[in-house]
Parts: sequence; C-alpha cells; structure tokens
Amino acid sequence: MTWFRLPYMSLPIIFFSCWHSLTMAPCATAAPPERAISKDDVLQHAPPGAVHLEGWLGDRIDAAIAGRVFAQDIDRILAPYRSRSEFNDGHWRCEYWGKWFLSGALAAGYDGSPENRSRLAAALDGLLTTQDDSGYIGTYRDDAHLGTWDVWGRKYTLLGLIAAYDLTGDEEPLRAACRLADHLIAEAPPEKLKLVENGIGVLKGLPPSSVLQPIAALYQRTSEPRYRAFAEELLASWSQPTKYFPQGPRLIEQGLERVPPVRIGARKAYEMISCFEGVCEMYRITGKQEYLDSAIGFAESIRTHERMVSGGASNQELWCEGSRFQTETLEQPMETCVTVTWMNFCDQLLRLTGDSRWADEFEISLYNALVSAMTPDGRWWAYFSPLAGQRVPSHFQHADVGLSCCVANGPRGLLAAPQVAVMPGKGGITVNLYCEGTASLSLADGTDVAIHEETDYPRGDTVMIRVVPAKPTRFPLHLRIPAWSARTTLTVNGAAVAVEPGRYATIDREWSKDDTVTLAFDMRGRTIPAPSGAPQLAIMRGPIVLALDDRLTDPADVAVRLVTDEEGFVELMPHDDVPEGVWMAFQVPFEVRPTHFFKHHRVWLGMCDYASAGNGWSGENRFRTWLPQPLFLADPYPRDTWKLMVPEREECPTVEQFISDDELVGEPAKRAP
Repeated sequence: MTWFRLPYMSLPIIFFSCWHSLTMAPCATAAPPERAISKDDVLQHAPPGAVHLEGWLGDRIDAAIAGRVFAQDIDRILAPYRSRSEFNDGHWRCEYWGKWFLSGALAAGYDGSPENRSRLAAALDGLLTTQDDSGYIGTYRDDAHLGTWDVWGRKYTLLGLIAAYDLTGDEEPLRAACRLADHLIAEAPPEKLKLVENGIGVLKGLPPSSVLQPIAALYQRTSEPRYRAFAEELLASWSQPTKYFPQGPRLIEQGLERVPPVRIGARKAYEMISCFEGVCEMYRITGKQEYLDSAIGFAESIRTHERMVSGGASNQELWCEGSRFQTETLEQPMETCVTVTWMNFCDQLLRLTGDSRWADEFEISLYNALVSAMTPDGRWWAYFSPLAGQRVPSHFQHADVGLSCCVANGPRGLLAAPQVAVMPGKGGITVNLYCEGTASLSLADGTDVAIHEETDYPRGDTVMIRVVPAKPTRFPLHLRIPAWSARTTLTVNGAAVAVEPGRYATIDREWSKDDTVTLAFDMRGRTIPAPSGAPQLAIMRGPIVLALDDRLTDPADVAVRLVTDEEGFVELMPHDDVPEGVWMAFQVPFEVRPTHFFKHHRVWLGMCDYASAGNGWSGENRFRTWLPQPLFLADPYPRDTWKLMVPEREECPTVEQFISDDELVGEPAKRAP
C-alpha cells in the first residue's frame, strides 16, 4: 500500500510518492518543509485510503466516483484553458478544473484505483501544459486578466494544484501553484489593485477575496514570507474603506459580532463561506484567537439564521434568512455549492476545535441536502433543492464544457465523508460518522489500530464497533453522541458507559483485539417546529429529515394534523410497501380534522427520507417536507415548482436532457474493485 502525505496533519507518513507513482512504481522525492503553522488541529483527516465506507452511504460514494467524477470528459474542461477566448463578460469556466480536481484527488485517494489515478494524472498534466511563461493558468485572454471571475477561477486552480501536491508529495504541481500565485501577486499588488474591489460588481469583492484560502495554504506548505504577507494584506483590506463599503466588508468583525449573514456584505452565500475558510487557514498560521472566534461566530450565525432543516441554505444563491422562510415556496433554494462549502467549513471547524456540533452539522447536511441533490446513478446533480415540489436536474451553465458549478462541486462534499468519518487526534481515535465500514489508522506511538463498524445506521439504531489494535495498547476512543439523541446507550464489552448528548463519549482504556463497543441511538421521530413560528412541523428521525412523497401518500379530500406525544415525538412504523429507489419509509400517524362528514379519527400516511423524496426526478414525482397544521390533503404537493428553478424551460427537464452515455468516458455507478 502506498502512503501519501496529508493536508493539516501531523501524523508520521512513512512513504511518499512522486506524481508518476499514479501510473508507475514509486520514486523518491525530497521531504517537504515543516508546515508553517502556529496552531495544530485538534483532529486530523485520516490518510487517503485508510477509511472505507460500505452500505448505503458507501454505495452513494461509489456511484459518484464512477458515474460522475471519473466519467467526466476532461478535455471539455481543459478546452477553455487552452483557447483562452474568455473575456470580461461574466463567465466562470475558470473554476471547473479546480472543482473537478478536488473531487478527483479525494476519489483517487479513497478508492486506490490505478485507472482513476491515471485519469487524475492526465488531468494534471493537461492543465500544466496551459501554464504560460508568466505563470498564468486560466481561461481569460491576456488583455482581460483580472476580469469578472478570473481571480475566483485562479483560487480553484490553486486549490487543485495544492491537492495534487498533498496527495502525491510531488513538487511539480506545488511549483506550478507558486508560479500562479506569484503572477497574481505581481499583477494585483495592493497599491495597484484592491482584490476587495475586483470581480463582478454586484458581489462586492467576495469571490476574489476567497483567494485567501489557497494563498494561506501555500504559505503553510512553503514558508515563503510573500504568501503570508499577501494573505495578511488581503485580510487587512476587509477592514478598510472600499468603493462598496465605507468601512470595508468587515467580515472578521461581523463574524465576531455574529451578525446575521443576510446583513453582511453582498449576501452571496457560497463565496462568503469560502472567505471564512481562508480565515480558518490564517488562524492556523497566526494563532490569532479572533480569527477562530470570528469563524465560529459566523458559523453559529448560519446555524441560527440560514441553515434549513435539511442542512442546506440560500435562495437564488443568496443568504435569505432561510431558517425563518424555509416553510415558504422559495424560487431557487439550497444551492448545492452552498451545501458543499458549508460542509467543508464544518469540517474545518471540527478539525480546529474538536467540537462535535460541527460533526452533527456535517452529518445532517450530508444525509439530506447533499445526497438528495445527486441522481440515484451518481451521474448528475441538482443545482437547487427545494423542500417541497419537484427535484430538477441542473442545467448546463456552459454547454461547451457540459457542466454547471454544482455538478462539478457536488461530489466533493460526498467524498469528504470518509475523511470526517474516523479521525486521529486528541491522543487517540475519534469516530464522527457511523457507517458500515473499516478504518485503519496508526497511533502516535506507531501502533496500528483497525476500527470495524457494523451497522445499518441511520436506518437502524444500533452500531457495533470492533477495536482491533496490533497489540494491547492504551488510548482514548472518542465517540460522537449526537445532540439529537436524547436516549443513547453505550457499552464496552457489555459494561455500560455514561454519555451526554452533544458531546463525545471518551473511553480511555487499554484496548485488546476484538474489544467491542455497542451504541444504540434514540431514533424516535421528533418534530421540529418552524423557526418562524408558523403553524408547521417537520419530522426528523436521527439525522434524517422525513417527507411526504406522492408515491407513498395520495391526495385525499381531508385535512389532517400530525399526531405527537406530549414531548413532541411521533410514532413511526415500518412501511409495508416501499417503492423502488426509496431508502427508508415509515407509516406516520395523523388525525383527520373533524367535519360534518367525518368524525375525529386517525390515519397513517407514508413518509420517506428526504434524500429519496422526489428522486423520480420528474414533474410527476412530487414531495413536501414541512407539514402545515392542519394539512389539507386534497392538494398536499406544490405544483410546478420546477418553473421557479428553470423558468426558461417550457417543460420540466429530465436528467436525460443534460447527460447521455456518449458524453461520458466511464461507466455509471460501478463499485471500485
């Protein structure tokens, strides 16, 4: 097995590979410099390939890798970088290679397939041939550099090149990243051009400001003072007057003050989170507590004001007070890019703080907003994901490339799950996600430990974890106890251990071969009142949001109310007739509202997990999440919501209209060997 050096980790890695090890025998490479960081992460990502997930979630990951990531025609992505025909007309083809490569690097590290690694190597080589003598890589003409989305695209290219270096240890992509960054610094020195005033005017400097993240990451990997200086100048510019803001965008200050995101800057959700990912990197470099406090404050403000019940956010790509307005019909809700970037941000905060609430947030977004946006075969993604109506596949933003931002970005969020699932740190091993699978890690003293999870969670409530150290060894095992699980039982070899919701349960003991930990979570259906105070309820079972779907519940000329107990829990019974393609379904009790025709009586309606709801991906398959009290069942499903998401179309689009087998270079949805 080949080991790779990891980002943000202090684990000792025995072997490095050069880039060509993707297709041939490993070769030697110089040891990289120590990371230029002041604050180490509390938790680290596991080495690539160390965690493998099975079951339903593992199948989703395999489908995304085979059906989308490595089925992508790379030449179509590279064509705009080769032609450089783009000018300052608002296009963002310059982001596609970086977004795709970030997913590809995660996928290649995860599945270890030689064919996929070869495709990844070809994609890198293809991009590097487009770098000119000045160091520029992009899609804009020479006379249109720093155009509308140019710096934003350079950010993603930098992130992709850094990911290549982190995966392989080969310095060629790192050198290319340095040349690209140096070109940007030369082309946009602070005394000549303010990046906070660059780019599309309506977004007021947010997209180019997010280049902070890769610039800081370059400093961490090279210790070159010019990158730190450029990053610090960019951060300082956020608190200086610009043509858009008399006092500057003040992202750090407003994060510290926990200002609602809708009142910060340009309201563009995805780009704003990206800026705060850069703030996290600057905390690693400087150790300035205000940077971490600002990032946490901003994230908490998202949780309070914007994050919807399914773990997504935004309307028309903007902050929208989504927590309050999510029960209404939104035009273009929950952009997939926002969901992915929110999950990445939660991952950042989880690693920096070791606080389980960010793993809770990651899990809710993963199982609901994110996975629901992927088609069942993994080949395509939604741009927007409503909480009621119909699911709509993403349109092409650029037909020549055959992609949209969300189709390129969606797999990246899904492929982050293995990194978060089981993590080294806190002197031992931390389990964040419960999923059938195996993790193989090494402790600080070099002892190998295997973690085997046997479970059908979150469909079932029980998780059995076998801890298998190479030799009897004492270390702490940290197990996430979700905040929603009010009644959790935990045993070690049959002996009970006390737990607290919303915290890690820590078991510090000498572990021997086949020690067994058993967890049972509280999977009662619990009602979530509408944050706005509207008379509506949602139902969650564990991390899963439930929804009505017209394949399970037909319209009926009655009004019903959800039946709950005094604590707000709902009885859920297994559904006897689950439609094909539905992951989990339940019978849920409602009471028929009395009329002069009907007496007060109970009925059972079918509901399924949100990810399965509407996954027929057609105008005929409708669903709803929030349940008005009472709910009039004669017309329970909003009609024609697809028209709000793709108003230019006369008919509800289908997945087949955007993708066909002859557009792919791979095969859909095959499990990697």
